[in-house]
Amino acid sequence: MNAPAAGSLALFGTSADPPTRGHRALLAGLAQHYDRVATWASDNPSKQHGAPLPLRAALLQAVVDDLGDPRVVLDQRLSSPRAIDSLERAARFWPGWELVFVVGGDLAHQIPGWVRARELLERCRLAVVPRQGWPLEPRELERLRRLGGRVELLALPVPAAASSAIRQQPSPELVPAALWPELLKHNLYGLGQSPADPQP
Repeated sequence: MNAPAAGSLALFGTSADPPTRGHRALLAGLAQHYDRVATWASDNPSKQHGAPLPLRAALLQAVVDDLGDPRVVLDQRLSSPRAIDSLERAARFWPGWELVFVVGGDLAHQIPGWVRARELLERCRLAVVPRQGWPLEPRELERLRRLGGRVELLALPVPAAASSAIRQQPSPELVPAALWPELLKHNLYGLGQSPADPQP
């Protein structure tokens, strides 16, 4: 007979380039659904990043600190371009926990093409969070289930705030206030002054 799991652990890797109000809302929502949440900044092989990984990790850490929820932690040891590597590390770091890999709805169609995708889906639950502006086709979820995925649709109140939009057009209102010290210090993403600064 299998021993009961220590608890549910949500795993959320993101390029965090930069973290947005959407990332903050997502982490807060995950903490309401699962016992623990581990997040990390990672490089995405299919993207060009606006800031180096250590800086993106520092920005994501600022979001986690601002949440002030001890159930939500940043653990950069999980960072890898390959999801299966992150999952295997999490299984070593948190033995006995039920692992829940979290992705945005815009990524669901990519998962079958990931390295060792079937193994990933067999070793964890998969939580898919719909994103505003990214229609999620039922057939995409069914395809994941056919690969062995235990898929759950997690409807969280996440505002539409895409990192790519901020990189293309600086939008201070989409950036959590906790990030401004680091953004200004390193002059990142063309965000030259915080919303609180007086306008010329």
